[in-house]
Amino acid sequence: MNTGLLNLNKKIVKCTKCIRLRTFRKKIAKIKRKQYINETYWGKPITGFGDTNGKILFVGLAPAAHGGNRTGRVFTGDKSSDFLYKCLFNAKISNQPTSKHLNDGLKLKKAFITTALKCVPPGDKPLKKELNNCFYYFNKEINHLEKLKVIVALGKIAFDACVYFYKQNYNFFDKIKFGHNKIYKLPNNILLVGCYHPSPRNVNTGRINEKKMTRLFKKVLKLS
Repeated sequence: MNTGLLNLNKKIVKCTKCIRLRTFRKKIAKIKRKQYINETYWGKPITGFGDTNGKILFVGLAPAAHGGNRTGRVFTGDKSSDFLYKCLFNAKISNQPTSKHLNDGLKLKKAFITTALKCVPPGDKPLKKELNNCFYYFNKEINHLEKLKVIVALGKIAFDACVYFYKQNYNFFDKIKFGHNKIYKLPNNILLVGCYHPSPRNVNTGRINEKKMTRLFKKVLKLS
């Protein structure tokens, strides 16, 4: 990871700007799920990780309460990550099909993954002022990924957060609508790709499956 991102990550982890989020993430870290009762939760803001020379950026809305907020890495240690990394592995974007904990040997190829919001929000619903606070870090991440060509928004809420970010920071006012496999051009010649969230609900209802998601990820590789 380059020095700029390393320094940024140190700032992210120490961030205390949003009192509501700070209080909630610490509460989650104390009131643990039964199956994780003996684990020490991360309980701090989450940074992005992956290949800083990659041309693809995967963006989720925020860390999961008992996923990233527990493990210290986004999309790690929950059912959403199980499905996501199976598909990333199939598309040859990750070196293994699972994402369990910080020291599991996971590496991304040609891609970086992060969240628009760095802390888990109550009810998975951040306030606009919280998103705006975090957009400072999100913007820095994007600027440090110098070869970035494609942003893949994992879910409608992450997609909307990305659009809101570009409206706030880049005078972007195109009316675009989320859809799986929908592609739009953003400022700086970056493409925004809509992708269903890899949640158990979407998988169990058949909205998304391994074949469909893998196909999209392979397409994203070609776009980059």
